[in-house]
Order: sequence, then C-alpha cells, then structure tokens
Amino acid sequence: MKYFILITLLLTKFNNAIAQDETSVFRTSGKIYVVVGIIAIIFILIVAYLIRLDKKISQLENKNNS
Repeated sequence: MKYFILITLLLTKFNNAIAQDETSVFRTSGKIYVVVGIIAIIFILIVAYLIRLDKKISQLENKNNS
C-alpha cells in the first residue's frame, strides 16, 4: 500500500511538470487563443442546441395538453 501511494504521488508530480511545460508552449506560440476559441464555439453550439430542443419539447407538451 505504501508503494502504491508513493508511485501515485510521484506520477502526479511528474504529470504536473509535463502539463506546465505544454501550457507554456501553447502560450508562447499563441495557439492557446485558438483552443479557447474552439471551446467557446462548441459551448455556444451546445447551449443553442439545448435551447432549441427545450422549445420543441415545450411545443409537444402544449399540443398533448390541449
């Protein structure tokens, strides 16, 4: 059990070091803005889809209640 905890802690520290290095690469090359932009577009599309779906479901509920 002690070895498992030790290995987990070491891997976590190693993973954090790698993640920080990759983040700096995105920031220095300016690609972070592309990534943020794509995530924002995907989020907006998902929200628009959910709003549209909610309106359709509301219309169907109103037809069934009438």
